[in-house]
Amino acid sequence: MAATTLTDRALVRLSGEDVRAFLNGLVTQDVAGALPVWAGLLTPQGKCLFDFIVWADSDDLLLDCEAAAADDLVKRLAIYRLRRPITIAREEHLAVHWSPDGADDPRFAALGRRWLAPPGESASGWLEHRLRLGVAEGRAELGDLLWLECNAAELNGVSFTKGCFVGQENTARMNWRAKVNRRLFVVEAEVPGARATYPDLGLSLVHARVEAIPAGALIPAWLAPAVASATAR
Repeated sequence: MAATTLTDRALVRLSGEDVRAFLNGLVTQDVAGALPVWAGLLTPQGKCLFDFIVWADSDDLLLDCEAAAADDLVKRLAIYRLRRPITIAREEHLAVHWSPDGADDPRFAALGRRWLAPPGESASGWLEHRLRLGVAEGRAELGDLLWLECNAAELNGVSFTKGCFVGQENTARMNWRAKVNRRLFVVEAEVPGARATYPDLGLSLVHARVEAIPAGALIPAWLAPAVASATAR
């Protein structure tokens, strides 16, 4: 069997009465339609608490999330559940799998093929593949940043037409006023004070103003138009 399991990812299962409507009122992307989609769960101020990919499994939903954050995600969603007859728990029988040979990741096709199946051998290469395409994920990279500063609009992580979600007011205001003045950049260097540094790869994740992009920053094609628009203002 090929080594395809992403061992740093976990799955959270939501099951019960109308789980799509429940989740749709909380997260940044529309989960009422075709899945998978990438979405965030934000603070009321629009800052990232968790990011995940939402999958359908019959009437249930599966959240493909950072393994280290899975238990905290379960607890956070349980706060919003109130008295709804919904079960929220880790799914231990399935795992997230990845291969560079494919093009169906909902954020950016070049990230590769992604699917859910029973766990197998650990994949290698995902971290560098993702970073060199300029894509950030997880609390160390995204946590406490405004969602649009995480490049969420460019990576299909937000819907501005689906209706309310937690943090929607500030997120929508930033979008309509074109006030995304800071961005996350992957930089080919070890940068002091970076949000995350990967010495083995010679890469860092830096949160910077668009008019002060760090030297060595990777500007992938999906991000270039937004950066050019911001620097032209």
